[in-house]
Amino acid sequence: MPALTDHHQDLSPVDGDSLTVDGLFLRVRTSARRKRFALTVEPDATLILHAPEGRPKAEAEGFVRAHRAWVVEKVGQQERSRPLNPTKQLAEGEVFRYLGRTYRLSLSDEAAGDGRVRLVAGRLVMPKSQAADRRAGRDALVEWYCRAGRTWAGNRLQPWAARMAVAEPELEVRDLGQRWGAYQPGRGASRRGRMSLGWQLFQLPMHLVDYVIAHELAHVKVAGHRADFWRLVRLALPEYEQRRTELDELGRRMWMGQIR
Repeated sequence: MPALTDHHQDLSPVDGDSLTVDGLFLRVRTSARRKRFALTVEPDATLILHAPEGRPKAEAEGFVRAHRAWVVEKVGQQERSRPLNPTKQLAEGEVFRYLGRTYRLSLSDEAAGDGRVRLVAGRLVMPKSQAADRRAGRDALVEWYCRAGRTWAGNRLQPWAARMAVAEPELEVRDLGQRWGAYQPGRGASRRGRMSLGWQLFQLPMHLVDYVIAHELAHVKVAGHRADFWRLVRLALPEYEQRRTELDELGRRMWMGQIR
């Protein structure tokens, strides 16, 4: 009796297929223009196999096995760098950070006259009525970080600008999404540039906020991140590489505004 053959093993993967090879789960994307196989790891650690159309499944699996060590290493790197941002509750005793120190949330029966969150005796005080509304409570906390951060950074800006011999820009603290800071040049010879700092930055220790301030002030002189930019940063902050690494590590663990 002739041996039975599983014809499915010879089928070519098509676009949108999934493939499991030695415990690795991959999505398949095919292209008629592609000549070779390739692998990519997406930001969410999803594995993508890019394949030429019509190539056998066995060949695709062989390519993945041959590059398994590379895939495992890249996935590990993605996992280690994945954001671990916590979600907070608007509840009595919840912990929030400011300039590297921790402060507990205290819910008050008495509303402040202006409805603002305040730092009182080592606690962030929020009216209970505000905490009952997730959006309103979150917005009030963000507003407090913007207000407190603007005051603190405003006192640091002039000394750093003088140290770096650059013009002192206007300063604002607001939501920059995933960015810590940004600099926008002025539009005329007499117009000052504008430095924006993300409110989330002010959860970090002071020396890391200083690093971001120095980084953005360097952009007053140098656009982009060429070698001359980093030379200027190093002159002001010789240990900037250590601070940048620390910012990357601590930054992915900061609260970015999610409320549960």
